[in-house]
Amino acid sequence: MAEPATTIQTERRTAPEYEAIVVGAGFSGIGAGIRLRDAGIDNFVILEQADDLGGTWRDNTYPGIAVDITSFTYSFSFEPNPDWSRVFAPGRELQAYAHHCAEKYGVKPHMRFGVEVRRAEFDERYDLWRLYAADGRVWTARFLIGATGGLIHPKMPDIPGLENFGGKLMHSARWDHSYDWSGQRVAVIGTGATAVQLVPAMAPRVKQMHVFQRTPIWILPKPDAEIPATVRRLFRQLPLTQKSVRQATSLLTEIIMVFGIVYNRQLPFLIRAIEQLCLNHLESQVDDPELRRKLTPQYGFGCKRPSFSSEYWKTFNRDNVELVTEPIQRVTKTGVTTADGRHRRVDLLICATGFKVFEPGNFPPFEVIGRQGQGLAEFWEQNRYQAYEGATVPGFPNLFLVLGPYATTGASWFSMVEAQTYHALRCIQAARRRGATRVEVRKEANDRYFQRILKRQKNTVFFNNNCGAANSYYFDSHGDAPFLRPSSGAEMWLHSRAFPLRHYRFSSTGATA
Repeated sequence: MAEPATTIQTERRTAPEYEAIVVGAGFSGIGAGIRLRDAGIDNFVILEQADDLGGTWRDNTYPGIAVDITSFTYSFSFEPNPDWSRVFAPGRELQAYAHHCAEKYGVKPHMRFGVEVRRAEFDERYDLWRLYAADGRVWTARFLIGATGGLIHPKMPDIPGLENFGGKLMHSARWDHSYDWSGQRVAVIGTGATAVQLVPAMAPRVKQMHVFQRTPIWILPKPDAEIPATVRRLFRQLPLTQKSVRQATSLLTEIIMVFGIVYNRQLPFLIRAIEQLCLNHLESQVDDPELRRKLTPQYGFGCKRPSFSSEYWKTFNRDNVELVTEPIQRVTKTGVTTADGRHRRVDLLICATGFKVFEPGNFPPFEVIGRQGQGLAEFWEQNRYQAYEGATVPGFPNLFLVLGPYATTGASWFSMVEAQTYHALRCIQAARRRGATRVEVRKEANDRYFQRILKRQKNTVFFNNNCGAANSYYFDSHGDAPFLRPSSGAEMWLHSRAFPLRHYRFSSTGATA
């Protein structure tokens, strides 16, 4: 069957080929596809630049990768997986779960791989989106759902000489499995959530490991364990038991990752209690008092994403592992030189330095042009990152973001996906019922919502707990923290179902509907 997509040279279509186009085939895109099919919309396509689905779990395959909240919480609420092998499942099981969901819910046939979207442009005359791909094809749809997530483009450190390193250089998000690192001298730059998993997984098999730390990370004890076959069988036979476990773990995650962070001003004792738990954990894991001092964060819990681990800190007790806190001066052909003049020779240099998040061209990772030629990146640069309920932006009709500014609470990614896709489908279905070809959030509704968000931010840990020392990707160039929504998961869920449709303007080729 021939693709309906056109080329740039083809005459511009006046009617869209698809009712909806979803960009991204990770869990956000899969969730959007499931939501579209549930709504009876089958004329949609999911465009993915890679050759497989899975998003984060396809791209990140470094040693030790696993979920950083419990597996029971990290899944679709409507599709529990009774066969997780561990409380914190390894990455390969998440990738398998992605395939399972896409196949079970009939989303996979809608996916088109190897399609890199470079630009999306709203056609005001015909109320449709035109997506221009790298191969010259043009795709058109009435509605566009951006489901690319936020952790896409790896961020390499800005260190002099990095390009001249003569050994093996790789970013943790682009792991080269053909390289045998066992018995090698290894340097790891970065001590965020990735390093927390990668360092203890690699340390026992390398000759020497140097971990270069700029900012220490808050770490909670990780209650991980293998899930016995009897328990997995119970989950399959009595699904309510797994649902109960999910509710309990979700509540615990909400208390730690949301309530303490979002309601910091009202509940300061909660953050203090969590910090003390972390410090007690550190003391029980690390023998050397000076090493403990270096590993102790000088910013409040929650300023940057914390992690769970019962292995990371104690890895620094090993004779072959060194924590380096001196700033890196430069990378040479043979290794890394720090500001104190010491040079460490290494065979493998791993950059566990995260991703480009709030940078032009990365959120989302393609150019978006709305009404009157307004670029989305430029809109945010001029007006600060904002989106109504984290989903829609005035001036960009028929565009819905799964991960927009202030979309996720920071607890379960899946809760955010379910809420945001529900929001999108409420708008799309309302437009279809009205016979409207355009739906756009009203500027005044968005402005009120944004001001409420900014007011709430003042109560969060981000503006009350010395976050300036955190070097966190939560913050943007405006000094805001738009990665996280300052609300509870329950409020996010409720708002996705109860926001007033009058906050949107519905029209057809210029006439209000």
